[in-house]
Amino acid sequence: MYVKNALGERRLVYVTDQGEVVPKNRDESLDGFDLSEVFCLGCSWHGSPKKLVRF
Repeated sequence: MYVKNALGERRLVYVTDQGEVVPKNRDESLDGFDLSEVFCLGCSWHGSPKKLVRF
């Protein structure tokens, strides 16, 4: 998964089982990135990280 910022830059992320978006590389910051929408690396799906979590 990845997220984008206003410049279109991408940052690789994981989505936890609680729906939290965390950086793949723990030393990278997600400041300035839109965490309300995540994108799939291998497909065309994108949407809210909450949609990835089963309740």
